[in-house]
Amino acid sequence: MDITYKKMMGEYLLYANGVLFGGIYDDRLLIKPTEKERKLLPNAEFSIPYDGAKPMIFCNFVDDSEQLTEIIKKLTE
Repeated sequence: MDITYKKMMGEYLLYANGVLFGGIYDDRLLIKPTEKERKLLPNAEFSIPYDGAKPMIFCNFVDDSEQLTEIIKKLTE
């Protein structure tokens, strides 16, 4: 899996194998809420990355690097 990022307007967009899957907005890791993500994270908390944007899944487990790695692997399969 190839994880890359692009800095955009002070935030960072995150890509896995060239596909946008989330970003870092105001020091928060947020993931695009597709059907796959909703199934993997059914109790997820949502947050708005910036005014006027659609809600995204807030990853409040970023301190657990193993869980975060597994979730990102599953999301990008």
